[in-house]
Amino acid sequence: MSSEDQKRVLDPEQDAAALKALTHPLRIRLLGMLRQDGPATASELAVRTGESSASTSYHLRVLAKYAFVAEAEHRDGRERRWRAVHALTSWSNRAMEATPGSRAYVTLSRRVQIQHLEESLVRHEADMADGRLGREWVEPSGISDRMPRLTPESLTELWESFSGRLRELAARDAGDPRAVQVVVLTAGLPLALRETGSAPGGAAGDAGSAPGGAAGDAGSAPGGVAGDAS
Repeated sequence: MSSEDQKRVLDPEQDAAALKALTHPLRIRLLGMLRQDGPATASELAVRTGESSASTSYHLRVLAKYAFVAEAEHRDGRERRWRAVHALTSWSNRAMEATPGSRAYVTLSRRVQIQHLEESLVRHEADMADGRLGREWVEPSGISDRMPRLTPESLTELWESFSGRLRELAARDAGDPRAVQVVVLTAGLPLALRETGSAPGGAAGDAGSAPGGAAGDAGSAPGGVAGDAS
């Protein structure tokens, strides 16, 4: 997908059926693959997911029913190709708290994003080791796990600033032949204080992080489907 602004905003009341259809791990994975790697056939996606082509074809048709995917231009007349309709999916976290179904979708999508991060790390390391990426990517690549103390207002401002700057940079680099797809996952997850005597929570804190590097689009990754939750 070419534009990060090309998003679908989900409403838990108006899109209840679509949300229910999307609350399926394989459908989220298929949609993510089409968003990240472009149009594909059910057979191609079956090979990549380890599922049968009958299964991927069925789930793609369900996604098409609710306008998450659509037929793409065919290379030949033998098999239907599918494309993602939107670059990402967006919603209001407050609105999604309204029903068990919408809450389940948010929970599932976040778990899928964590899986996407792990898969992306493995792919990144292999691409670097095998020379598919140049050495100029060594320094800026990384993962950050900073844990600042912020108010709800500051966390909201951080999301808005990050998203705005990311749009600016993506637009600037759109025509640069050196630009490659970068998986950017961000997370802003407030934690309650532990009781005295509990083991300290948290991780390394910026260990090996890239300059300004972090996790990505809250609830939205190119290989995920959640997207831009706020």
